[in-house]
Amino acid sequence: MKIGPLDFGQYPLFLAPMEDVTDLIFRRLCKEYGADMVYTEFVNSDGLIRNVKKLHDKTLFSPDERPIGIQLYGQCPESIKEAALMAEQKSPDLIDINFGCPVKKIASRGAGSGMLKNIPLMVEITRTIAGAVKLPVTVKTRLGWDENSICIEEIAEKLQECGIQALTVHARTRSQLFKGRADWSWIRKIKDHPRIRIPIIGNGDIDSPEKAKEAFEIYHADGVMIGRAAIGRPWIFKEIKYFLQTGNKLNPLSVKEIVAVARQHFCQLIEYKGEKSAIYGMRRHFVHYFKGLPSFRDMKIKLLTSLDVNEIFHLLDQIAEFYGEYVPLQENIQDN
Repeated sequence: MKIGPLDFGQYPLFLAPMEDVTDLIFRRLCKEYGADMVYTEFVNSDGLIRNVKKLHDKTLFSPDERPIGIQLYGQCPESIKEAALMAEQKSPDLIDINFGCPVKKIASRGAGSGMLKNIPLMVEITRTIAGAVKLPVTVKTRLGWDENSICIEEIAEKLQECGIQALTVHARTRSQLFKGRADWSWIRKIKDHPRIRIPIIGNGDIDSPEKAKEAFEIYHADGVMIGRAAIGRPWIFKEIKYFLQTGNKLNPLSVKEIVAVARQHFCQLIEYKGEKSAIYGMRRHFVHYFKGLPSFRDMKIKLLTSLDVNEIFHLLDQIAEFYGEYVPLQENIQDN
């Protein structure tokens, strides 16, 4: 599979951009475990061109993250064009446009998945950006606004004509948010469409090696994007690659091994963001690292309320000592 000059080979795995999750430290961790492509958290184009520091910081990345895409969203063609040109100056490997975020405050003002109600504007924005930057331009979107307005085949063809070099499809509608099951039959319909030539990356519900294999072999996806299932389980990329290459499954990590990953994550986040920001930033991750552990309530409360770095490290030691070689049940940690 290729996106412009980027050659990902067969069965590439992508880390989905996720707000307040896919910061530089988490992206690097996922790359370490085999993610072939990562993206920044999505960036508000209006804020970027107003030089909001927090948004500029989101576009920063390290060389060992490559290939990496900067993802932008907005609803004004000229603003998002200007933001794309600014993002291009950061020298990412591609620019990705978010037409899929279902969050109400984004969609209600016509950005993200709100663009699914205004396909002509979606096309105009895409054409404007693809014509303005020299980097490859890609798009991430959903099937449609709701089950009565699924229009992804039309969208795929129109955006291809605009010059995008790959399309990622979250196989849910906006109205589904993250509920229900992703309908991957639409991924196959797009791939089987006789006029579609660009790579199609599938997204939604990929939380196991078996599902990733189905995505490639049954639904013909060119690439697979993994989002929520990577939170608290960045090694999922390694698990999937091993399964695709050998047909066998890696032994699941014990709690002691999971603690080692969580500790590495926390230490690097402290170094990058400072103690206070790291403590708050890790809470979402800690919930997922230790999801499914029996009799964990008291430790969980302490882990998620402590404001002391040393206490948190002590709690991690306690978790490793108490649970040791215990292996969490996979059905308890999968996040659909």
